[in-house]
Amino acid sequence: MSRLMTAWQHAPTHRRVWALAAPMILSNLSVPLVALVDSAVIGHLPHAHQLASVAVGGSLYTLLVWVMGFLRMGTTGFAAQAAGRDDGGSLRRILLQGLLLALGFALLLSLVALPLKGVALQLMQPSAELDDLTQHYFHTRLFGLPAALASMALIGWFLGAQDARAPLAILLTTNLTNVALDLYFVIGLEWGVAGAARASVIAEWSGVLVGLALTRGALRRYPGRLDRAAFSRWLNWRPLLAVNRDIFLRSLALQLVFFLITVQGTRLGDATVAANALLLNGLMLTAHALDGLAHAVEALSGHAIGARSHTELRRVLTVSGGWSLLASLAFGLFFLLGGDLFIGLQTDIPAVRDTALTYLPYLAALPLVAVWSYLLDGLFIGATRAREMRNAMLLAVAISLPLGWLLRGLGNHGLWLAFLGFMLLRGICLGSIARRLQQQGQWFDPIHAQPAETTIVVTKGP
Repeated sequence: MSRLMTAWQHAPTHRRVWALAAPMILSNLSVPLVALVDSAVIGHLPHAHQLASVAVGGSLYTLLVWVMGFLRMGTTGFAAQAAGRDDGGSLRRILLQGLLLALGFALLLSLVALPLKGVALQLMQPSAELDDLTQHYFHTRLFGLPAALASMALIGWFLGAQDARAPLAILLTTNLTNVALDLYFVIGLEWGVAGAARASVIAEWSGVLVGLALTRGALRRYPGRLDRAAFSRWLNWRPLLAVNRDIFLRSLALQLVFFLITVQGTRLGDATVAANALLLNGLMLTAHALDGLAHAVEALSGHAIGARSHTELRRVLTVSGGWSLLASLAFGLFFLLGGDLFIGLQTDIPAVRDTALTYLPYLAALPLVAVWSYLLDGLFIGATRAREMRNAMLLAVAISLPLGWLLRGLGNHGLWLAFLGFMLLRGICLGSIARRLQQQGQWFDPIHAQPAETTIVVTKGP
């Protein structure tokens, strides 16, 4: 206990955490704010199926993007450890690898997205009006997919390089452009749902161009050169691809849960799926804010592991954990006391608003339940321990699916109870694995830390 108190009272660690977390919280909050603006603009159109189409089409597009979350998370861990070693050459290689992977996966996803979309909509059994609008929205959003994936790789790389201002610039450019064009296209030009989709595409390409322009300044802080011979070696790709594979499977399992929520909600009617979308906007607001602290954990824990500093790692986890707990309490109180206003700002459709208010207490409970999984994700990403992250997620999903099946008779209440159970299980599974690794002294074990192999290959030269 005295060690924890000493770590919490360490002022330089507080400053380092907030130097990274504050810009990331601001930039992350702009992401769900875009969804809130979409909901607010479309939600004030006359029909519930218009709002539901953005919710369903957006969830399908988000599924494609978020399963590629390894482009950010894997890049962050490797870049943070390279920064901890002051290895400018590895930072350049990791940046180029991330961008090439983003382009390749964008092309691949574009080929498989259309048939998968058809299967997904068949499972959802939407109304004819909802089906038509959802397809049009989704097809338009696909034009922004390469930019969205490249931005993820850039944000991960900047975080690993201890630069939180560049991600702030990327996300603010993307999301403020989206908000402005959303209002102009939907309200000014009266393009409806199509206008919301076009605004998102233009915004995503604006953000990635800003990110590419900022890489030059970040690279100047870490002198070095790209070793082209090392870049072409398979051994310098294998650790990154192995980590990315495991994070991909982890992200796919997570998105499966969100997808099943949308599927089950759609079967309960347009008003229910629209109401759940409004509540999930609240979850996204919370998650993106708390992820700002988790991103600080990623960068700082990776830096500590790269520098092999046990004391620094303990301080980072203690300080970040304390602030995450306080933030989750604040969000829970906000939704509990101000939930009526939160829902009212997003829609004035009575059926949707009344349905959302019925299930608002579940949203208020979510921050306190989910915060620990966000924080521990940051630790595992910084340590590039993707295999353990994958195993924890698969275990949580495996337990939660039967729970959801058992609770299906409770309708939407059962759906939200199962989701709360899933988020709780995520934290428990990650915490159990983290405790085991600590007891076995493996956080700094070069045999298990995959970047160590890459470091040997790069420093030996051709």
